[in-house]
Amino acid sequence: MTTRVFRIENIEDDGGQIEAAAEIIRRGGTVAIPTETVYGLGANGLDAEAVKRIFIAKGRPQDNPLILHVAEESWIERYCEDVPSEAYILTKKFWPGPLTLILKRKDVVPDVTTAGLPTVGMRCPKHPITIKLIKAAGVPIAAPSANISGRPSTTSFKHVFQDMDGKIDAIIDGGDCAVGLESTIIDLTEKPPRLLRPGGVTLEQLEAVLGEIRVDKAVWRLMDKGEKPKAPGMKYRHYAPKAPVTVVCGYPERAAQYIKEHASEKTGILCFDEYAFMFDKLTTRTFGSSTDLKTQAERLFDALRGFDDTDVTEIFAQCPKDDGLGLAVANRLKKAAGFNIVDLGGD
Repeated sequence: MTTRVFRIENIEDDGGQIEAAAEIIRRGGTVAIPTETVYGLGANGLDAEAVKRIFIAKGRPQDNPLILHVAEESWIERYCEDVPSEAYILTKKFWPGPLTLILKRKDVVPDVTTAGLPTVGMRCPKHPITIKLIKAAGVPIAAPSANISGRPSTTSFKHVFQDMDGKIDAIIDGGDCAVGLESTIIDLTEKPPRLLRPGGVTLEQLEAVLGEIRVDKAVWRLMDKGEKPKAPGMKYRHYAPKAPVTVVCGYPERAAQYIKEHASEKTGILCFDEYAFMFDKLTTRTFGSSTDLKTQAERLFDALRGFDDTDVTEIFAQCPKDDGLGLAVANRLKKAAGFNIVDLGGD
């Protein structure tokens, strides 16, 4: 398969590229799309055969549900029923943006999109190209991250091309992703609502709007084999580079010292900017200062992918505190490590 590349510099005058991509979606093809979180691998979410092509291209397990990306809040009732008032409270505050709502689905949404669940994830992305694409296609776009399943998510065109060239119909180059982590997922079919995956909208922001929110245990650990995921990213090891990762939690100084004492010459180091000097003879990637969670989120997946171009045989990673956006960064790191964690205590 030859993968087309659309580079859109002027969204108002794109030379028909968005319409060309929309036509690929309408006829059942696959298109990698930019969003503010990560790049998504998109197809018509109402076309079961098109959705199957997503799973094939990614090598994605069939019991891992997908998210439907829509153009605006009004699309929710096309695909969902019994929508609670909390959904519209959240969409008015956080859409378009990095927040996915789990709602009861209508029969128009095929089982393959939801992994057979009676619910579906709904999101309105904050990227002008993708919003225009969804409107042009006239259908919701199902789109997990545009990477080989289990690999670090794609936050740039380069990443998508590395993983998907020759496997999908087209890639839209929309620049680097602003948030850098997948969307927050909240289940509104339960009372109180349940946080299934942390992301760019923090738990604290959600609690300020809705009050009590439960945090699913899958945020803290791998799901058991018999458990069925209600949202993407809950069950399987994700975001992993080729070398095994160990996450070291605790005070940054203590974590850095632990890593230094346990590293060998073939160890890769993922650390906060201010501790890179401690590992000057090792293969080191930094992803922001210990207090800059926004930069950590933006740079995390690119840093993890960077180790695949080296000869490291293991990776040690410093971990931020798990509050605010740090909960999402820590979650992705721990998932990348398969929850192989050294907890030194402290904050």
